[in-house]
Amino acid sequence: MSILSKHKIIETNATLLMVLSLLVVTVGGIVEIAPLFYLENTIEKVKGVRPYTPLEMSGRNIYIREGCYVCHSQMIRPLRDEVERYGHYSLAAESMYDHPFQWGSKRTGPDLARVGGRYSDEWHVNHMTDPRAVVPESVMPTYGFMLNAVLDGKYIGDTLKANAMVGVPYDAEMLTEAKADFAAQADPDSDSDGLQARYGGKVNVRNFDGQPELTEMDALIAYLQVLGTMVDFSTFEPDASR
Repeated sequence: MSILSKHKIIETNATLLMVLSLLVVTVGGIVEIAPLFYLENTIEKVKGVRPYTPLEMSGRNIYIREGCYVCHSQMIRPLRDEVERYGHYSLAAESMYDHPFQWGSKRTGPDLARVGGRYSDEWHVNHMTDPRAVVPESVMPTYGFMLNAVLDGKYIGDTLKANAMVGVPYDAEMLTEAKADFAAQADPDSDSDGLQARYGGKVNVRNFDGQPELTEMDALIAYLQVLGTMVDFSTFEPDASR
């Protein structure tokens, strides 16, 4: 009996086809899933990756609220054209504290995984206020209203607590000082020593939108300016043992 004849038996017997298909899927599933139970963590921890500061977290929430992820992804694939255009490919660790992650599904605008530090705060203000003034071909809506939307950080402590419940390592001091850290990051004249002690000395501390009030624009720019800056890729080496 030829191989084709044997295959015909399977194709013409619905019950046998279903049983064999289920067997193949089961074996494949076990091979893929079982090893994960023996790993302490499926994400390689990378030096420099930290939880977002209260102000950055507020900016991230605004980013999600406005649907920025619909047109901008935050995942650079390990392909030559991707890396040459956007920078080092994205690491899983860079999204380990994102709930939900912002990888996106399409790009109408450029990927933002490495946008931090690429443009000045003033550029971002102009871009949000009038996108076509800096990128003539842009189809992005205007977000100038954020300059007038004042934030007081009233609920930022609750936001951090919610993220701590799903595994983001905010400690008790971070939660207690959330509102103070929120205000300190946007005020270059404030005492930001505590903020930097909790989140690291590389935290951006400045008036992001150039206005006296702390606004949604401050928060959003603080978030954008940290994207892709936590890991020092000049010294980063992948863990070859994983």
